[in-house]
Amino acid sequence: MAQHVNITRRTFLSQTITGTALIALHPFSARAGTNQAHLRIMETTDLHVHVFPYDYYADRPSDAVGLARTAAHINNVRAQAHNSILVDNGDLLQGNPMGDYIAYERGMKDGDLHPIIAAMNTIGFDVSTLGNHEFNYGLDFLLKSLNGANFPIVSANVVKEMGRTPLADTTLIKPYVILDREITDGTGQKHPIKIGLIGFVPPQIMTWDRRHLEGNVQVRDIVDTARAYIPEMKEKGADLIIALNHSGISAAKHTEGMENASVPLAELDGIDALVTGHSHLVFPSPAFDGMAGVDAKNGLIHGKPTTMGGFWGSHLGLIDLMIERDGTEWRVVTSTVETRPISERNDEGALVPLVESDTAVVASVAKAHDETLAYVRRAVGKTATPLHSYFALVADDPSVQIVSNAQLWYLNDMLKGTIHDGLPLLSAAAPFKAGGRAGPDYFTDVAPGKVAIKNVADLYLYPNTIRAVRINGAQLKGWLERSAGIFLQVKVGGQDRPLINPDFPSYNFDIIDGVTYKIDVSQPPRFAPKGELMNATATRIIDLAYQGTPVTDNMEFIVATNNYRAGGGGSFPGADGSTIIFEGPDTNRDIIVRYIVEQGTVDPKADNNWTFAPLENTTVLFDTGPNAIKHLNELTSIQVEPAGEGPNGFARFRISL
Repeated sequence: MAQHVNITRRTFLSQTITGTALIALHPFSARAGTNQAHLRIMETTDLHVHVFPYDYYADRPSDAVGLARTAAHINNVRAQAHNSILVDNGDLLQGNPMGDYIAYERGMKDGDLHPIIAAMNTIGFDVSTLGNHEFNYGLDFLLKSLNGANFPIVSANVVKEMGRTPLADTTLIKPYVILDREITDGTGQKHPIKIGLIGFVPPQIMTWDRRHLEGNVQVRDIVDTARAYIPEMKEKGADLIIALNHSGISAAKHTEGMENASVPLAELDGIDALVTGHSHLVFPSPAFDGMAGVDAKNGLIHGKPTTMGGFWGSHLGLIDLMIERDGTEWRVVTSTVETRPISERNDEGALVPLVESDTAVVASVAKAHDETLAYVRRAVGKTATPLHSYFALVADDPSVQIVSNAQLWYLNDMLKGTIHDGLPLLSAAAPFKAGGRAGPDYFTDVAPGKVAIKNVADLYLYPNTIRAVRINGAQLKGWLERSAGIFLQVKVGGQDRPLINPDFPSYNFDIIDGVTYKIDVSQPPRFAPKGELMNATATRIIDLAYQGTPVTDNMEFIVATNNYRAGGGGSFPGADGSTIIFEGPDTNRDIIVRYIVEQGTVDPKADNNWTFAPLENTTVLFDTGPNAIKHLNELTSIQVEPAGEGPNGFARFRISL
């Protein structure tokens, strides 16, 4: 087992915002002797088309995002090392309006260069893998986009023709690559080295993008696929094997088809280092303390150095290896792991940049950036109501209401004359931008007046397509119980307890419009944050009614939703792919645009169809964006008052239940 050196101070000083750099040798560079070498593995992950330090939804610069900023760290690491390799861990092509502009407006013809690929070519990536969002725009778009890369892109478990074993598969793209490189040892001597890199994507893409993938590809389990390929990579001469795993860090026990498989993957013999992603977190980090097999302080999983470089270019993941040549083979002696942020918050909560943008990277996408700005600034209608998400997790909300209104408008027309016509039609929608890990500026905030495409993209972040499911009353209640898991349990009579579970993503907090209900947060949740059943008898949803009539288990409903949810995303009762009765060709976002265009002026005031069940003498605390204070007077279903500053730039509010 390789040793791990814990560096208690920052060994390298990143490029400052003035452009100068102070360089100190990493201990491995200083200690490496004959037949020993210091190898640096740099990782980006979950870039989601963020090249410019710019928030297209807010239409303003942002110091929190951008591969152009991450490139400054990359330049520094390269300048400080004889031996380095730069990899990306997937989710490149989708995730902000530039991605949508390229996919839906400009298109990708043969020979076109996607802007994120142009930026990566400029930086000089060595290898990348696929993320789950690469498939959102279809296989033709994906493959045309990848064709422009000056670096290999690998993925071992997405299969065009499945054989008896993974080694007999015909994969969509090459499963792995072995790079022939020269490495310089501590005495300046050069030696040959073969570095193997293999990529993986969550098997759940077959659910999330079924319309693009079903009948075209299949997906194998991550760990089983790796177990098959690693011996072959060794036989072909790989001295080191690095897993590019677009998958998070979760349970230690391997289960077939698991989404976040980094821990059991790291347990396999033959893998020397891992880069991870998908969950938009940072590793090493205290967030992973106490997890089986994980050393969250030193960045090790089952003793293997591992990193996760945040998302949208927020961090550069960095693994430093001391490797030693033993005869004709190389082995890892020891390692260190860190991440380097592009910005940080000061004591006042303000975001401070730590690096400047690389001008060459900015120049490589300047034209696409300007075209994206024109695209997102195009007006499509007006709103008479402020559309914001500051209180979307605690009260019925206009930014979610307009999504439901548009989905109901669309499905009501589409289902006319079908066997489902006449059944109660409901709509499920969730707040996508609601702070959380993305910070206190990550909220929708559209003032009354003109509504542009950028505002619609802000209301609905993902290029999901419309779906409808047919469910019964019991499934409807279960769906809402799953959503209500976002709230921590509150003691009646308790004061100022936190309300929101930080491990529950806001995009899984579905509000179902068309019924009325209350949520009793004094009761335990029925489901865990990831959808696992915890307590089958727990009941938070009370007074559930349709047009004033209590909902019974055998009543039937049509629910408008999206392909992710209807196909099983989030593990919601009644939404596992088997209940789908309508699959539309239109994205939910395009439906919102068309709805606004037809209406001319929209006025989606929240109808308060859901509220909290009253709890006597009970208060809770809720953190949201500082600009929420301007919208307090709009709340009619709950009592809210300011409660001071929250952590990391958030504002804190007190809610009387």
